[in-house]
Amino acid sequence: MPSATHIASKSIISARSVDDVRPLKVIGIGAGISGILAAIRLPRKLKNFELVIYDKNEEVGGTWFENRYPGCACDIPAHCYQLSFESNPAWSTFYAKAPEILEYWKRVADKYGVRKYMKLSHKAMQARWDESTSKWVVTLQNITTGEVFEDTADALFTGIGVLNEWKWPSIPGLKDFRGKLLHSAQWDESYDYKGLNVAVIGAGSSGIQIVPTLQPEVERLDHYVRGRTWIATTIAADEVKKRNDTASNFEFTKDEIDAWLQDPTLYLSYRKKLEAELQSGHIITMKGSEAQKEARAFFTQLMRDRLAKKPQVAEHMIPDFPPLCKRLTPGPGYLEALTKENVDVVPTAIERITATGIQTTDGKHREVDAIVCATGFDTSFQNRFPIYGIGGVKMGERWKSRVDTYLSMMVDGFPNFFMSLGPNSGVGGGNLLMLIERIAEYTAQVLYKIQTENILTVEPTYKATQNFTDFCDAYFAGTVFSEECSSWYKGGTGKNGRVVAIWPGSSLHAIRTLEKPRWEDFQYTYVDGNEFGWIGDGWSTLDRLDDADKTYYLDNQQMIHQPLEERTGMEGLAGDLARTALSEENGKNGG
Repeated sequence: MPSATHIASKSIISARSVDDVRPLKVIGIGAGISGILAAIRLPRKLKNFELVIYDKNEEVGGTWFENRYPGCACDIPAHCYQLSFESNPAWSTFYAKAPEILEYWKRVADKYGVRKYMKLSHKAMQARWDESTSKWVVTLQNITTGEVFEDTADALFTGIGVLNEWKWPSIPGLKDFRGKLLHSAQWDESYDYKGLNVAVIGAGSSGIQIVPTLQPEVERLDHYVRGRTWIATTIAADEVKKRNDTASNFEFTKDEIDAWLQDPTLYLSYRKKLEAELQSGHIITMKGSEAQKEARAFFTQLMRDRLAKKPQVAEHMIPDFPPLCKRLTPGPGYLEALTKENVDVVPTAIERITATGIQTTDGKHREVDAIVCATGFDTSFQNRFPIYGIGGVKMGERWKSRVDTYLSMMVDGFPNFFMSLGPNSGVGGGNLLMLIERIAEYTAQVLYKIQTENILTVEPTYKATQNFTDFCDAYFAGTVFSEECSSWYKGGTGKNGRVVAIWPGSSLHAIRTLEKPRWEDFQYTYVDGNEFGWIGDGWSTLDRLDDADKTYYLDNQQMIHQPLEERTGMEGLAGDLARTALSEENGKNGG
């Protein structure tokens, strides 16, 4: 019989302590919400770790830094659009404007000291996986100097969002227009549109906010609306109607804000009330559900009532597809603006743009001083900066045939690669920020495993990636998201295209799913080729340090004479055991 200390082969011993943490460098792209959260979560989970986050803008904040069009705001309540662990009781309005939201994210970045990880005014040009070194090589450009250079890292994290690559509409003659041409995603804040004749093309989320903001200020507003769209009631409508019968926005009073600042419990109760309503409408997304039928009837009547002064507009705008097939927006003040005398809703298709205005296919020409293109973004996931994985496979090219991911975050063939707000990561309802938090935490867990288990690379298996993608298709078939409608949820693939932008389930489902990795869905390579190398060489780092605390496991000790009730606040195994024992006892007693 061999000795208990016998080692069959030295190759199974890796030259590391069992608790070694190998050095790891991560490059992030994007200093918006995803980048800020990554810069908060990753350093708190990882040690012996370097992080650098590049962003093309000169300030953090992502979409809230870039979007400055008139009326730009969040269309869910401000108290629901913030981190779970950083509440702002002092939001000035129920629906916060873009500048106030940007200020919140700048405060978060400053509070957590994440700017030290940021390299702003740097644009990602491409990223390529180097198989010889098992590193990501990222090509970047310093926008200020024009310098192009490379940086390398063990892992790559992108947080560039879905609605990031804006584009001009493909309308003949667009460049011939001699007036002011504006895009909602590239607004010229110096332009004064007051008293002018203005055309707004598009009735997506941006157009719906721009129109009611411009309407009182301009001489005439022509609103070109080809598609149909549902305008919903505001979220937490009862809260709004208490202050404003028109169900629009409102300002919080100083007394309310002061009370919340002084009593966090009172504030949390208010925030949870709004959040609960936000998280409670998932059933409406199910095809044929009573909730969906009721919502459709309610929104139809709502739109007819608000457009009563111009019933012809209601006939054009009320969709023949179900609510939530495309993104649902409350659009505070939008329908009311359409009924004003100085607004003309134009449903006829645009034939071309001339030097002085817009000509539609019915032969009519409307002269304007400015044209606002609220025509959206490239949502195909194919025209971002190129990312090349194993074998030089370009992610965008791969996705031309079928967009596929593992849990919206990773792709087989692209080792040590993570996405925040990649395909199938948005929400059709619920709270998107909670998903972004989970994605950052999930990424940190995977990177921690890499650091501590002798792992060189990790990627999802092909089977796991296809399983999730197949699940998406099967799930959406039973929802209104797959109905026939033009929606950016379908990634520009047409009215009957695959749903590739949102999560296959409720936001609560996503939060639960992303709480912890399912390690059997991954494949690994190892630092020294030893898949059992995580166990090291039989030593702990504590064994090698004379002044280390070699009895750390006693730090949470309690006394045997103390009742369990006094132990429930303690940390560690003893606390867990105490809580379990109390729970079992309460169960026996019916508690």
